[in-house]
Amino acid sequence: MNPFADYAPYYDALYREKDYGAEAAFVLGLARQHCPRAQFFLELGCGTGSHAEHLSAAGIQIHGIDSSAPMLELARARQQRLPREVAGRLMFSHGDVRHLRISETFDAAISLFHVVSYQVSNQDLRDCFATAKRHLKPGGVFVFDCWYGPAVLTDPPSVRVRHWDDAATSVTRIAEPTLNANENIVDVNYTLFVRDRASAVTKVLKELHRMRYLFQPEVEMLASAAGLEMIEARAWMSEREPGRDSWNACFVIRG
Repeated sequence: MNPFADYAPYYDALYREKDYGAEAAFVLGLARQHCPRAQFFLELGCGTGSHAEHLSAAGIQIHGIDSSAPMLELARARQQRLPREVAGRLMFSHGDVRHLRISETFDAAISLFHVVSYQVSNQDLRDCFATAKRHLKPGGVFVFDCWYGPAVLTDPPSVRVRHWDDAATSVTRIAEPTLNANENIVDVNYTLFVRDRASAVTKVLKELHRMRYLFQPEVEMLASAAGLEMIEARAWMSEREPGRDSWNACFVIRG
């Protein structure tokens, strides 16, 4: 499985309505609530760099890591289009969130849009938390979101369709999920129909994305095992605690 291998060129278009600016502000607020002078961020799983762009525009120095070469190409292309001052605070590197080891340490590590849920095995999760621990300065924070178990089981995933088109291309994505309750995993089978308007040719792309949903005691245990401490849990983009209606939960972990 290589998520985003073929999907990457259409990723930003399919999520064009996502409010990356508001999400970056939410995460920055959480990080600075617990680490007021946080200025240097490590992003584990930066994708095409949308969150990083907004954080950099807010004055944050950010190093984004991703394991997908096509997504990183798009992130670097984004960087080149930005004003020099904003682009100068960005750096993107290829790396795996489980095994990354670089010499720098950071005020905050962030991992957004369910990157942690892509760590499907217990060992994957332990390794991801160990990466965050290794790269945090004393008192630094690890902020991430994930699929939240109580909500996934209360409102199981269903088939969803997204569509995007412009003058040249029409893209339809169908997401067909299968819940594996004994593994705490949802297999999301993506099918993309990409139609070139000029040639009237449609190509079909398929990708499997395996997603792990997490529970709060599980996160507390993972944090403790890595020498970290869970200090806050919220429903995503909210002031309240996550619940059975919070498919997306956000956790703050202190180093």
